[in-house]
Order: sequence, then structure tokens, then C-alpha cells
Amino acid sequence: MTGKQTLSYLMRRFAEAGIRPRTKLGQNFLADPNLQRLLVESAQLEPNDVVLEVGTGTGSLTLLTAPRVAAVVTVEVDPRLFQLAAEELHELVNVRMLQLDALRGKHQLHPAVLEAIERELAAAPGRQFKLVANLPYVIATPLVANLLALERPPRSMTVTIQKELAQRIAAAPGGKDYGALSVWVQSQCRVSLLRTMPPAVFWPRPKVTSAMVQIVLDDSLRARIWDREFFHAFVRALFLHRRKFLRSDLASAFKGRLEKADVDRLLAQLGLDPSLRAEQLDVNTFLTLAEAVRAEAGH
Repeated sequence: MTGKQTLSYLMRRFAEAGIRPRTKLGQNFLADPNLQRLLVESAQLEPNDVVLEVGTGTGSLTLLTAPRVAAVVTVEVDPRLFQLAAEELHELVNVRMLQLDALRGKHQLHPAVLEAIERELAAAPGRQFKLVANLPYVIATPLVANLLALERPPRSMTVTIQKELAQRIAAAPGGKDYGALSVWVQSQCRVSLLRTMPPAVFWPRPKVTSAMVQIVLDDSLRARIWDREFFHAFVRALFLHRRKFLRSDLASAFKGRLEKADVDRLLAQLGLDPSLRAEQLDVNTFLTLAEAVRAEAGH
């Protein structure tokens, strides 16, 4: 089946198994073999890579990925699809299949996923971790955010996601799409929009346009963040009420740890107008402000 996941194949395979896609799980399958190959080619995979795939589906993307890399850890939450994919992948010795939800709660990756990745990375020197997936829409945002919170995050994430989410990740300050996710990703990575994809290339057709995106870790950017856990929480807190002025936003987010006079002094020292809003601050300013607040609040 390698590279042959077409609409007719998907419909026939599901009919044979007596199952239907479950849209509540974000099951929209990429039914264009050329786009699947583009996704894999764009990931620039190497023989020492360990690839995480979330959303195994029928196993077609796994079949394209596995021959190029040291190992694939592929995760599928739906037991029906897990069985379907297992029939295709059982002969691939470098593929480890997990039947579970990749997330344990909204803000934590499932420990079994992390253990499987660490085991494969430790199996030989020089191995690198990458994400390559047609991500289910319902899991894309928390998955990307949580992967970047790891001590050893993916070197790259090459994925298909909603176009709206892609725009949020790549957004510049001042626009409606710019938010906590934009700052969190761009503070550590370079983001490239590879192409947009209409609903017609998926089955079933989603109601939204999708995008193929590559997010590449930049060690020099990531090294600027002294405390990633604090920075992540700081950014989310400032965008919680995005229309608030910066002075009020900080005073509210750090109530009990910073007095208003402290906030005023910090903003003056950094040359920031108290009437700015979080959406107007670029990533560098967020980093500078977060570190100043962290030092002042005694975190």
C-alpha cells in the first residue's frame, strides 16, 4: 500500500472492516498520495532519526516513513484503526505501535509515548527525534505546545494541521491570530508554511482548509529562555485577557507577588508603555519582560 492511500482505497478498506471514520476524534485521512510523499520528503529524514507519528490511521504514512529512519513510534487512540494499521505494519521491525491517547490531560504527554521515544533514542548514539504526522485536528494545539516543553523536544515537526492553527503559530505581533501559541513556538523555533490544502484532499472532507507546516527547533533561540516552565505560564497568563492593558495584565497575573508600584517600575526600566497590550509585544520583548518579572517576583 506504500504511497497508495487514495480515496478509493480508504473507502474500500473501511468498508471491508465494517467501520466508519469518527469525526469527533479528528479522523480526516489524507487521500492524496502525492501530498503524503511531500510531507515525508519535507521532513528531510535521516537514517538515525526516531520519528513520532500521532494518528496512525491506516498506517500509510508510517509505511512511507519507516524505511527512511531508525525507528517510528506511532500512536493511535482508536482501537479499530489500530487493528487496521497493525495488519499493514506487522512486518516492519522498526515500528512500535501504541494504542492510546497521546495526551494525558490537556497539558501532559502520555508517559508511555515519552518512554517509547526515549528508549528508541537511547538505542544508538546520535539519534534525533522528529515528529511527522497528519495530526488529528483535536490534538494538534496541545501536542505541539507540550512537545516544545520537553527537555529533549523534536528537532523538527513536519505536520498537516488546520490552516487557522498554522496562521496562529506563524502570526506576527499586532494581528488577531497572534497569541500565546505564536510566542511559545516562535521563541524556540523557525516556522515555515509549506502549502495549503483544500478539504477535497481529505476523506471525509473537513469543513476547513488545512496546511502543511514545518517547525524547526533553533537551539540559539531556545537557549535564551532561562526557565521554560515559567515562560510558558507567563505567556499564557498575559494572553488570558488579551484586551487588558499591560500594566493591569501583569498586576492581575502576579497578584500577591508584585505590587502595582513594582509593575510600574519594571515597565519604566524596560521602556514599555503601560497601555500596550500583550498582542503588541514581539517575542524578544516577551522574553525580556518575562525574565525581569521572574527575577522581581522571586520565582
